[in-house]
Amino acid sequence: MNFFRGVMGGQPAGPQPTGAETIHKLCDRVASSTLLEDRRDAVRALKSLSKKYRLEVGTQAMDHLVHILQTDRSDSEILGYALDTLYNIICNDEEEEQAGFRFKNISLKSLISHHACDTDSLPVTMTPCLFQEFDFHVRWPGVKLLTALLKNQCNQVQGVILVSPMGVSRLMDLLADSREVIRNDGLLLLQQLTKGNAAIQKIVAFENAFERLLDIITEEGSSDGGIVVEDCLLLLVNLLRNNSSNQNFFKEGSYIQRMKPWFEVGDDNSGWSAQKVTNLHLMLQLVRVMVSPVNSPGATSSCQKSMYQCGLLQQLCTILMATGVPADILTETINTVSEVIRGSQINQDYFASVNAPSNPPRPAIVVLLMSMVNERQPFVLRCAVLYCFQCFLYKNQKGQGEIVATLLPSTIDANSISAGQLLCGGLFSADSLSNWCAAVALAHALQDNLTQKEQLLRVQLATSLGKPPVSLLQQCTNILSQGDKIDRRGSKVQTRVGLLMLLCTWISNCPIAVTHFLHNQENVPFLTGQISENLGEDERLVQGLCALLLGICIYYNDNSLENYTKEKLKQLIEKRIGKENFVEKLGFVTKHELYSRAAQKPQPVFPSPEQMLFDHEFTKLVKELEGVITKAVHKTSEEEKKEEEVKKTLEQHDSIVIQYKDLIRDQDTQIQELREQVSTLSLNSEQMHNQITQQQSQIQQHKDQYNILKLKLGKDSQGLSSSQGEGAHVNGLHSEELSQLREEVEELRRQHTLQHTQLSDKDSLINTLVRVFGGYYTDDGVTAGCSHQEVESLRSRVQAQCAEISQLQTERQELIRRAEAVVRTQTQPSPCPTALSPRSLLPLQEECRGLREGHAGLEQQLASAQSTVAIEQTEKTKLQQEVQESKKEQDDLLMLLADQDQKILNLKQRLRDLGETIDEDEDELDTRDQFGEDDDDDDEEDEENND
Repeated sequence: MNFFRGVMGGQPAGPQPTGAETIHKLCDRVASSTLLEDRRDAVRALKSLSKKYRLEVGTQAMDHLVHILQTDRSDSEILGYALDTLYNIICNDEEEEQAGFRFKNISLKSLISHHACDTDSLPVTMTPCLFQEFDFHVRWPGVKLLTALLKNQCNQVQGVILVSPMGVSRLMDLLADSREVIRNDGLLLLQQLTKGNAAIQKIVAFENAFERLLDIITEEGSSDGGIVVEDCLLLLVNLLRNNSSNQNFFKEGSYIQRMKPWFEVGDDNSGWSAQKVTNLHLMLQLVRVMVSPVNSPGATSSCQKSMYQCGLLQQLCTILMATGVPADILTETINTVSEVIRGSQINQDYFASVNAPSNPPRPAIVVLLMSMVNERQPFVLRCAVLYCFQCFLYKNQKGQGEIVATLLPSTIDANSISAGQLLCGGLFSADSLSNWCAAVALAHALQDNLTQKEQLLRVQLATSLGKPPVSLLQQCTNILSQGDKIDRRGSKVQTRVGLLMLLCTWISNCPIAVTHFLHNQENVPFLTGQISENLGEDERLVQGLCALLLGICIYYNDNSLENYTKEKLKQLIEKRIGKENFVEKLGFVTKHELYSRAAQKPQPVFPSPEQMLFDHEFTKLVKELEGVITKAVHKTSEEEKKEEEVKKTLEQHDSIVIQYKDLIRDQDTQIQELREQVSTLSLNSEQMHNQITQQQSQIQQHKDQYNILKLKLGKDSQGLSSSQGEGAHVNGLHSEELSQLREEVEELRRQHTLQHTQLSDKDSLINTLVRVFGGYYTDDGVTAGCSHQEVESLRSRVQAQCAEISQLQTERQELIRRAEAVVRTQTQPSPCPTALSPRSLLPLQEECRGLREGHAGLEQQLASAQSTVAIEQTEKTKLQQEVQESKKEQDDLLMLLADQDQKILNLKQRLRDLGETIDEDEDELDTRDQFGEDDDDDDEEDEENND
C-alpha cells in the first residue's frame, strides 16, 4: 500500500520513477498479487495513467487487463476499472487531441503488435461481462469499449458477436435499460454493429428493433426531439438500406403508417432548431430508403402504395407547399416526393391533383417548374425540381400527354401559366442552366411515347411581330445552329448539349419526326459541318451528339424525302466526314467523364452547374443506339435493300402466323368448351352412380322385409300343423288368397328378372361412356383406368344384389311351398282352435303390396336412367363429330404454319449468309412455337387413340 501511496500521493524524496517504470511495477502488481484489494488498487492506478501514458499502458497492461476480465468477474469494481482502462487505451478522444495528446494516440493494430492479445479475444472476454452484469460501473464502460472496438476493427468484432450465443439479443436489451446514458450509448453501439452486415441487421430487426426505436422516437418528441432521435434514425437507416428482407418486414409490420406523424407541420414554420432540421432530414432519408430506385421494383411499388394509403404522401405534399420551411428541408422533401411517386400511377395521379395554396390556386407542378427555370433559386433546389418532374413522367403516359397538351394551340390559356409555357420559356431563356433543365424535362415528356412525339410536331411558336410562327422543332434547330453567338462562358456548350439531347430523344423511333427534321435544308449541312471540324476539348461532346443525331436520321429514315434517303445520307457521311471518323466522333459521347456518372442513378446530382451535361435516361438511349447506328452506317446499298426485303417478308409472314395463331387460339377455346361439356356428362354419370346406390339401399330394405315375412310365416306354419278344427274355413277362404299370393310372387319374380336384364344393359352403357370420356379426362388428371375400376366395382355390387334377389326368390318359393302344404293339410281334423285365419294373413298381404310399390319405383328410376344414357349417347356423338372437324382444321393450319416456318428459316439462313446477325431471342421463340405445335399434334393423336 505504501507503493500506491507513493504513486498516487505526494512525491517522496529521491529520484522519481518514469511513467514506464511505474506502469511496469503496476503490471507486476496486477499479475502477482494474491489479494483482490491489491489488484483492484493497481488497476485503478493504471486507469488514472491510461490517458496520459496510453501507449505504455496499452503495450504493457493489456494482457493483464484481459486476464482480470476473465478471472475477477465476481468483483464489479475491478471489472469497471479494467474496462475503463481498456477504453482509454483504444479510444481516440478528439478533445485530448486538441489538448496536446495527439502524439500519444495509437491504433488497435499497433497495440496488437506489442502484446499477445488479438482482436477477437478482447470482445470474446468482455461480452459475457456486458451481457450478464447489470451494475452500472460495468455495463456502461463495457458498452463504450465495445463501441470503440467496432470503430477500429468492425468486421472482426461483428464476426465474434455474430457467433456468440445470444450475443445480438443481449445487446438489444440495452435499448430497454432504464438508465438513459446506457440506452443512448447502446444506440451508438448498435449503429456501429449494424454497419455493412446484413446478417446482423436481420437479427436486430427480428429482435423487435423497429418497435423499440419508433417508441423511443415518439417518447423523445419525434422531429422536435434531441440527439437521441437522431441516433435512432441513423440506426433505422442502417437496418433498412439495401436490405430487402428488413424493408419487407418494416412494411408488413405497419411501421410505415407510424412515420406519418413525423411530418406534421404547423402554419408557423419559422425558428426551426438545427437539431430539428437534422432529425427531419433523416426522417425524409428513411422514407427514401424504402422507395429507392435501386430497390426491387416489387418492393418499391408495395411501399409506394402503403405510403399513399396511410396518407404519408399527402403529408409530404403539405410540407412541399408550406411556407417558412428551411431550404434544405424543402429540397430533400422534393426529392422524397419524387421517389414516392416514381413509376406509381396512383401516386402520380394524386401529385397531379395537388394545388398550391395561392389565389387563384395553381398546380404544384407549375409552381415547382417556376422554381426550376428561375436562375435566382439555389442550384440544388432546381436539380430537385427537375428530378421530381422526371419521376412524375416516368412510365406515366397519361401525365406525358397532359404536359404536351399544354403546348398545343387548342389548349393554350392566355390568362394562366401552364407547364408547357414554363418549359418553352426556360428552353429559350438567356440562362444556360434553364435551357438544359427545360430541354431535359421536355425530353422526359416524350420518353417512349410515339404519340406525344408526333403531337409535339404541331406546336407553333411566335418569334416576333410580323413574322410567321415557326414550329418548336425548327426553333430548337435554329437556336442550335446559332449557338456560337452565345458569349457567356460555358453556357454555349450546356445549352447546345441540352437541345441535342432533346432532338435525339424526339426523333428517335419516330420516322415522321425524322422527316420533319430533314425537311429543313439547313439541318444536315450544319450537322456534317460540326462533325467534320476539328474543335477543342469542350466541343467534342457537341460533335458526338451531332453524330448521334445524324445517325438517328439514318437509322429511322423512311426514305420519304428523295434528297435525304438513307443511302444518300451515308454517301454524304462517306464523302464529307468519313465512316471511321464518324464512328470515332460518335464514341466521344460514351467516353466523356460525366457520362458514366449520370448513368449510375436517376437523380441528377452534380457538384456544380457547369458539370450538368448528361441525363440518366438519355444515357440509356445512347447505349441502345450507338451500336445500331454504327452498323447502319457501314451497310452497303445492296445489303440495305436485301434487309428491307427480308424485313417486309418477315413482317408478312409474322402477320400470317399471328392470324393462324389467333385461329388456333379460338379452336383451343372451343376445345375447352367441349371439355367442359364432357365434365357435365361426367357429373351426370356420377348422378347415375348415386341412383344405383339408392337402389341398393332399397333392395336392402326389401331384404329386411322378406326376413320379417319369413319369420312370421314360419310361426304361422307351426300353428297350422297343429290346427284341425278350422279346416273347412281355411279351405274355403285361404286357398283363394294363397293363389293370389302365388301369382304376386311369380309377378315379382318376372319383375326382378326384367330389372336384372335392364341393369346389365345399363352396365354396358356405363362402360361405353367411360371409354369415351376417358380420352377427354386424361389432360385433367382423371385417367380412363380409374373410370373402369369404378365401373367394375359397380358391376360387382350389382351382381351381389342379383344374388341377393335370387336368394330372396328361393325363400319366397319356400314360403309358397309351405303355403301349399297348409292347403293340403286343410282337410285333416285339428284339435287346436288356433288355425291360420284371414287376420293372420293380413300382414303378409300388406308386405306384398309394399313390395309391388317398391318395384314400381325401381322401374321408374331405371326408365329415367335409360333416358339419361340416351341423351348422353347423343351428346357424345355430337362431340365426336365436332372434335373430328376441329382436328381436321388444325391439321390444315399446322401444315400452313410448317410451310411458313420453313420459309422463315430459309430467309434467316439467307440473312446469315449475307453476314447479318439474327437475334437469338427470335430464334428461340420460333423454336418454342414449333415445339408447341408438335405438342398440340401429339395431344390430338392421343385423343384419337383414346376415342
